[in-house]
Amino acid sequence: MRDTEPVLRVMPMPKDTNRFGTVFGGVILSYLDIAGALEARKTAALNFVTVAMNKVEFHQPVYVGDQVSFYTKTTRKGTTSITVEVIVKAFRYDNPAEEIQVTSAEITYVAVGENREPIAIP
Repeated sequence: MRDTEPVLRVMPMPKDTNRFGTVFGGVILSYLDIAGALEARKTAALNFVTVAMNKVEFHQPVYVGDQVSFYTKTTRKGTTSITVEVIVKAFRYDNPAEEIQVTSAEITYVAVGENREPIAIP
């Protein structure tokens, strides 16, 4: 994933932080979910819903002004589900030359049809 472009890039703002000045984990989880869903849609133009976030690990804090990049890779494709690995890296606002891994997760999605029942992924 290092040699690829991120599927999503964000810059957290003050509204995203706790009283210690670091970005809320829930904000990062939301972006993880969006990045993973974008990766799932590369496989098939279907509606995907999140069924599990496994192995979410916060390695380093994220700060206001960091440029946060979400790199994705499909690791498993089943009949109705797809599993995506998301690695999150940040360029620090005060040191833009240094990119560090801040978070990682494994997310499973299920493809659903109009009736919100699982459907096969082509």
